[in-house]
Amino acid sequence: MDPLKFQVHTFGCKVNTYDTGLLQKNLERSGLRLDSKDPAIHVLNTCAVTAEATKEAVRTIRKIKAHSPLSTVVVTGCAAQVDTGAFENLPGADLVIANSHKGLLPFYLDQYFKGELKEKVFKSNIFRKDDLEEGGGLEESHTRAFVKIQDGCNSFCSYCIIPYARGKSRSIPIMDLVRRINELTAQGFEEVVLTGVHVGDYEDSERPAGRGRLEDLIEALLRLTKVPRFRLTSLEPVEVSERLLEIYRDPRMCAHFHMSIQSANTEVLKGMKRNYTQKEVIESLEKIQVRVPGAFVGMDVITGFPTETEEQFEDTYKTLAETPWTRLHVFPYSERKGTKAAILPQIYPHVRKERAQRLRELSLHRYQSEALKQIGLEKWALGLKDSKNPQGVTRDYWTVLLSETPPARGEFKVRIEEVVTKNSPRMEGVLRGRYV
Repeated sequence: MDPLKFQVHTFGCKVNTYDTGLLQKNLERSGLRLDSKDPAIHVLNTCAVTAEATKEAVRTIRKIKAHSPLSTVVVTGCAAQVDTGAFENLPGADLVIANSHKGLLPFYLDQYFKGELKEKVFKSNIFRKDDLEEGGGLEESHTRAFVKIQDGCNSFCSYCIIPYARGKSRSIPIMDLVRRINELTAQGFEEVVLTGVHVGDYEDSERPAGRGRLEDLIEALLRLTKVPRFRLTSLEPVEVSERLLEIYRDPRMCAHFHMSIQSANTEVLKGMKRNYTQKEVIESLEKIQVRVPGAFVGMDVITGFPTETEEQFEDTYKTLAETPWTRLHVFPYSERKGTKAAILPQIYPHVRKERAQRLRELSLHRYQSEALKQIGLEKWALGLKDSKNPQGVTRDYWTVLLSETPPARGEFKVRIEEVVTKNSPRMEGVLRGRYV
């Protein structure tokens, strides 16, 4: 009898991408076969960062069942943890495995097909979860791998549900990560993306206090591994330390920062329970510009946070217009039941969207301006094999369309020739280049 086929549908952040790699590995070990063509089992690794993310998962379930009514749909991930009720009574959802039980998904599936399960939902207190379920994170391109160094969050920002979905902050020991990355290097991976829910909160509990922080980890990885490229995910302004910027002098560190700022107005940041002010936002961006010249800087920003006045939004807009960065990821505020911000006086949805549109236009002009500056430059790129059109990603995070298929392994040098906006998958445009 042929093994049952399964597919994992990934929603949300890079941490979920990592978790999907682990889910796929564990399901294959249990005897199932990964195959997106008419799979018998659909696993949804959901996101819960906004209420809309949960609704998207519900819509996906209905679409799957309409196309394949006899398939088995398993809901896991953050929405399964915090929005369990949205799936518990949904006819199309056959199993709901919350983050607290995600590591046991193959076992529950086996029991389900044997007819031995008496329940549909498996969930417990996420704050009692101590493990990080190591070993996932392989990207489809087969050249880059995500490695989760940390999970959970202790910040409890007033708008955010993620601590309730992921649990308390916990980190993988440095030497365990060294071993993992050396394994990935032996498998031929050329880039490792260090990811987590709050990577700036990384702390190796097996080392003396203060000696196992994020900078200690990166220094150890650069010293004890040989992977050609490292990339780091989201940082908060106060986490951009002088020591971290000094580490970026190593050419193996990709000149790319993703900043989680959310606002550039001090009063709004205070309402969000962020632990920095406008001053730290400006200083962090200016330090990156000076210490890591030419770095690609992306930022997350929320518009229409409860009680955000027009003057406070204009202050954020003006500050961002005058500071150095490359692209904004703008999100109109979305209420999340269970957060403190949800009970505050709310901004009208159309106002949130109007403010978001203004920031997106600012981002579009900035991105296009920075893209034009790349023309004529030569950059080292890494091929993305499974993309529909030949392309590579540079160390400083520019996507480059190529006229030829990139090599299966290793970096190659490209010369940037133009910015393509017509029929671009991104409205800002993408770079086109050729081999040097």
